[in-house]
Amino acid sequence: MAKAVVKPDPRVEAYIANAAPFARPILVHLRKLVHTTCPEAEETIKWSFPAFMYHGILCGMAAFKEHCSFGFWHPLMRDIGDKRGMGNYGRITSIKDLPADGVLKKQIKTAMAHHASGIKPPKTTKPRQKLSTPADLVAALKKAPKALATFEAFSPTNKRDYIEWITEAKRPETRAKRLATSVEWLAAGRKRNWKYENC
Repeated sequence: MAKAVVKPDPRVEAYIANAAPFARPILVHLRKLVHTTCPEAEETIKWSFPAFMYHGILCGMAAFKEHCSFGFWHPLMRDIGDKRGMGNYGRITSIKDLPADGVLKKQIKTAMAHHASGIKPPKTTKPRQKLSTPADLVAALKKAPKALATFEAFSPTNKRDYIEWITEAKRPETRAKRLATSVEWLAAGRKRNWKYENC
């Protein structure tokens, strides 16, 4: 019996169509490669980006202003590729930045096998370093009572999400923007990742 053909997701079609001109050939190439290698993979949108489902999230791709990314979801696939950016292959600016099709197909098949088997690596827990609230966040919160009340009521994990987001900014202007956004979201009672809670 022939395998059922998985229908394309119109949201993925729209995502590719709306991507920057340089990104479209990359996304089309990756999409075709995934479906050729794993015909059962179903398309969807996860966290605003195209994803391919096969016993869970098999892999996903994304387009940004100047580069694309592609990555596998299974923990056993994390060490594959170039980790200098999001996904497994860092900043992809053309199809030439990707491994050869044969290599990618083997990796997709490996990821499929991991997902189908249900095997997961043992969890290792590392003690998390205690983070102190940075001075600029403290000062900003003092000027915004609602934001301060939300932050103080948050669990340590929710506080950490904001603190890490702010302190990981590499440029002063990025940090200032994240700080302002954090105060705005906290004043509205929102967690750092509130946009993704219903995905």
